[in-house]
Amino acid sequence: QVQLVESGGGLVQAGGSLRLSCAASRRTFVEYAMGWFRQAPGKEREFVSRISWSGSSTYYADSVKGRFTISRDNAKNTVYLQMNSLKPEDTAVYYCAADPLSPRVAAGKTRISDFNSWGQGTQVTVSS
Repeated sequence: QVQLVESGGGLVQAGGSLRLSCAASRRTFVEYAMGWFRQAPGKEREFVSRISWSGSSTYYADSVKGRFTISRDNAKNTVYLQMNSLKPEDTAVYYCAADPLSPRVAAGKTRISDFNSWGQGTQVTVSS
């Protein structure tokens, strides 16, 4: 497993932007597909986005498509989530996760069980 640490959360007004970062502890970061999930109060954790090991393939939940962009910098062992046009319904704790078993895949691997390492989460609050 790999240790993951998220940062970049905060309070933002509706329509604003935030960029989340997730730093991984291992140099083998390049061997993992990475994902972002979120969990709102009283709701189940849900998939947000996923990126393949090279960054060439990405996949998004319909609720964030066109507003969020996932990217990665393998030299820095970091994955990012750029969030634009934020809505109050985007308010949640955001988690990054790593999948070592299907590094080339973006679409089709969106379940919580597809990932074996998780960060502690970072809070994103969008005010109306």
